[in-house]
Amino acid sequence: MNLSLENRRALVGGSTQGIGRAVAEALAESGCAITLLARNEDRLREVAAALPAPTGQAHDYLVADFDDPSHVADVVQAYLAQHPAGFHILVNNTGGPAGGPLLEAPVDALRVAFNQHVICNHLLAQALVPGMRAAGFGRIINIISTSVKIPLAGLGVSNTIRGAVASWAKTLANELGPLGITVNNVLPGATLTQRHHSLIEKKVAQTGQPADAIEADMLKTIPARRFGQAEEVAAAVAFLASPAAGYINGTSVPVDGGRTGSL
Repeated sequence: MNLSLENRRALVGGSTQGIGRAVAEALAESGCAITLLARNEDRLREVAAALPAPTGQAHDYLVADFDDPSHVADVVQAYLAQHPAGFHILVNNTGGPAGGPLLEAPVDALRVAFNQHVICNHLLAQALVPGMRAAGFGRIINIISTSVKIPLAGLGVSNTIRGAVASWAKTLANELGPLGITVNNVLPGATLTQRHHSLIEKKVAQTGQPADAIEADMLKTIPARRFGQAEEVAAAVAFLASPAAGYINGTSVPVDGGRTGSL
């Protein structure tokens, strides 16, 4: 099984913490050169310096805020002008919208989330696909959520936007398949990241229940009876990015300990 990503380069969004950082580390361990993309330059510099380099590959980073899709596109286009070989792998990943009932969400919350997730993903794909086409190899992998299969209570804006990303990805997979470019989604379940802890804290504030009681109720819905680790999500991404996964296209893969109640 060929899992090597030697001589490949990946652009990884939201990669200074959590799942994004774990993905960058997993791809780097497979021999891939990584360009991190996030807004905090101090953290980017720190993470880039710590990435493994088993094949002697070089890593770097780009500074951009997903709240401003045009700036993200400009930063990446400027990089491509200096690095015409481009990227073989794009990992679309950014922080999820705040929780809450959908009907109570201000319209601007939907607009901001759409820009961060759908528009940024689209602009990055438009920028990177020409290089993938020229290389005859491409992987676009979107970190979304199991809510694209079953909407999650209390995450109204997130459910809406994640579903839009999944439909965008399926459409793109159909268009790019003949070019040797696959488009897939990885759907994390309850994973021990900063977002997990912030959602727990919000439920504590809303319900008055202690955090351990809330987490115990969540664990009852997960057949594995534990929360996931960011590294476990990253392992799925690394496989989908590899040559071994070349015939997997247009699908959404839950990494959730069995929680999602659909086939």
